[in-house]
Amino acid sequence: MRMATTLSVLVLGAGGIGHAVVTGLDTGISRVDPFKDMKNRPQAGNGMNVLVVGTDGRDRITEEQRKEYRLGGEPCHCTDTVMLVHISEDRDRASVVSLPRDSYAEMPEHVDATTGTVHQAHPVKLNAAYAEGGPGLTVRTVESMTGVKIDHYLEVDFTSFMKTVDAVGGVQICTARPMKDAYTGLDLAAGPHELSGGQALQYVRARHVDGASDIGRMQRQQRFLAALIDRVTTGGVLLNPVRFRQVATTMLTSVRADRGFGTEQILALAKGMRGFTPASSEFVSVPIGEMSFPVKGIGTTVKWDAPKAQKLFQALRDDQPLTPHKVAPNGGPKAAATSAPKPAVVDVAPKRVRVQVYNGTRTDGLGRKVDDALRATGFDTTRAPRTGDGAERARTLVEYDPGWDRSAKSLAAALPGAELRAVKGLGGTLRVTAGLDYRGVTPVRAEEASQGPFQAVTGDEVVCP
Repeated sequence: MRMATTLSVLVLGAGGIGHAVVTGLDTGISRVDPFKDMKNRPQAGNGMNVLVVGTDGRDRITEEQRKEYRLGGEPCHCTDTVMLVHISEDRDRASVVSLPRDSYAEMPEHVDATTGTVHQAHPVKLNAAYAEGGPGLTVRTVESMTGVKIDHYLEVDFTSFMKTVDAVGGVQICTARPMKDAYTGLDLAAGPHELSGGQALQYVRARHVDGASDIGRMQRQQRFLAALIDRVTTGGVLLNPVRFRQVATTMLTSVRADRGFGTEQILALAKGMRGFTPASSEFVSVPIGEMSFPVKGIGTTVKWDAPKAQKLFQALRDDQPLTPHKVAPNGGPKAAATSAPKPAVVDVAPKRVRVQVYNGTRTDGLGRKVDDALRATGFDTTRAPRTGDGAERARTLVEYDPGWDRSAKSLAAALPGAELRAVKGLGGTLRVTAGLDYRGVTPVRAEEASQGPFQAVTGDEVVCP
C-alpha cells in the first residue's frame, strides 16, 4: 500500500524536470543490494520491472499518530504489500500488478538473514520472504513465482507514505458507498473526499469495510495510486521545480532502493515519461485460483490461478498492455481516455440492474428512446418499453423494491433529477417512468470496473469523475 509514494518517483519525472533539480535527490535514499550473488535468473524482457514493497515501519510513528490512525502493536518487519511495476520500453505505460501478501509461495534455498541458518526450499506465504531473507530473498521469491526479471527494488514505510501525501496537498478519493473500518478508524461517507496523509493511510490499510478483505484492500490501493498520479500530474507539482524538489525529497528520505536506482535513472525516466497521466497507468491483481488454500504448518494461503497468472506475466515479459488498446480519433493512443466525459461512479454495476421502462408522457417513442439509452449505458433493460398509466408525468420516476435500494441509487445516478419511490413487493425489476423533464442518460460505471482478459483497469477509470 505504501508503494504509491515510491511509484511517484517515476511519475514525477513526467514534467521534464531538469538535471540540476534532480541531481542530489538520491542522496537521501538508503541503499540495499537485493541482487547480490543471484544466479539462474529469468531472461530479461523489454521495458523496466520494479519490485515495490511496503513494509510495516510503525516503530517510526509518533505516539499521537499511533492513537489517531490505529497503528498499535509491534512492527512485524515483513512486507505488508508487494507490487510488481512494469514500465514499458517506450515509457508510455506503467502496469501495476498487486501480489497478495498471503500468496502461496515456494521459497528458494537460502540463508536466514537473522540466524544464519541454511534453509532448504520450502512453502511459505509470500510476505515471509522478507522476514527470513530481506530484500534479496524477496526478489528471488518473486522472480521464481512470476518468471519476470526484476530490474530495480524499492521499499517504503508508513512515515514516507503520510509525508508524501501531505506534501502533494492531499489526494481525492471517491467512494460509491460508506466505508467504515473499526480496525483502522476509517470512516467515510459515500462521495468525494480529500484525504490527508494519515487518512490516506487508513484508506489503503482498511481490510474490514467489505467481505473482500485483502483483495478489496488491493483494489483500494490501486485506486489510491491512480488518484495520487492524477494529483501529481495535474496539481502543479511538475511545473514548479521548487515544489517538485520538496515533494521528491520528502518521499525519498524513507525509501530504500537498489544501488542502480539513482539520479541518472530518475532523469532518464523524466525524459521518457513526459505527458504521463492516469490514463497511462493500468492496474490488476494477480488472478486467484483459491482464496483459502490450506497448507500444513503455514495456515490459509492464497493460491494463484496458474494458467491465467502465467499469461499475465508473459504479457509483462513481452511488454504488452494489460488493457485493450485505446485509439483516439486523431490516431493518438492516449487521447481517447479523455475524449469522453468520465462516467459517474456507482455502487452496483449497471449490468446487474434490471429495468422496465414506461413512457409517462404523450411524446411518441420516448419509452424506446429511454430504454435504448439505459441499455447503451449498460443497464439490463427489458427492451420492451410500455405506456404509463394515468396523467402525463412532469418528473421522471424510479420505483424499486426496498430490497433493491442500492440498485435504485445506481439507476437514479443515470437519471439526474429523477424521483425515487420505494414500492414493497415490486421485486428485482426496477421501474422507470419517463417524464417531461427527461433530457438523456448520464453514463455510470461500477466502482470496480474491469476490462480485458486480465480484468485490469486504467488509472483514468478509477479516479474521481
